[in-house]
Amino acid sequence: MGAIKSAMGDAILTSVWVFSLSSQRIISSEISSFLGFKPFTLPSLFLSTIINSIIVFTITSIGRFLGGASFNPSSTVSSYFLGLRPDSSLSSLAIRFPAQALGGALGAKGLLSVVPPQYKILLKGPYLKVDLHTGAFAEGALVFALNLAILIIVMKGPKNPFLKVYMISLTTLTLAICGSGYTGPSMNPANAFGWAYMYNRHMNWELFYVYWICPFIGAFFAALVYKALFMSPPEMMKKKKQKQKKA
Repeated sequence: MGAIKSAMGDAILTSVWVFSLSSQRIISSEISSFLGFKPFTLPSLFLSTIINSIIVFTITSIGRFLGGASFNPSSTVSSYFLGLRPDSSLSSLAIRFPAQALGGALGAKGLLSVVPPQYKILLKGPYLKVDLHTGAFAEGALVFALNLAILIIVMKGPKNPFLKVYMISLTTLTLAICGSGYTGPSMNPANAFGWAYMYNRHMNWELFYVYWICPFIGAFFAALVYKALFMSPPEMMKKKKQKQKKA
């Protein structure tokens, strides 16, 4: 029952995340245009990080209200391997991942149903722009960098919650710019699935290889690196015992 409840929370949160994140591009573009900011200049990028920070702060608050729901399967993987969620297990992940994918599809569908037609050209979702293996490596590397940064910021970063969120937003924006010529990027398998589903690109090897398998590998290595750098053996044993008690 606990796994099903977590999966339901994940589905709800992921749908809100995909809807909000994809709306951000439209909102940022409109505000930048109103203020006279040119695209990809420092003022417009700063505005994007502020809007993204507000969205992330709101979504994470909703996630806490939903009992620790997650909107990114790759982050769920990192948390699992670090033992940050003692109630998590492989069987619960097997339920949560499809729920997050469903949430991604619902969020994308919801946004496409309400957004004015002139903005739909901006809502194509992430897609591969290079050859398959280059894209897979790039997406995995981006997810590795993002998850490692999030772990460091959340676990070892500043105490101020909004400052943490802003640092995560700044990191995300930087990686998104770096990966824009490769895979979009997505850095969130559920987001990639949601948009692929809407445009009938979800039943192919490319989606699962580039946007699911390699991000999971990247998230796993992010957890390993964080554990090696920041978690002492006693701390790891404590996490392991907590996990065994829950099992």
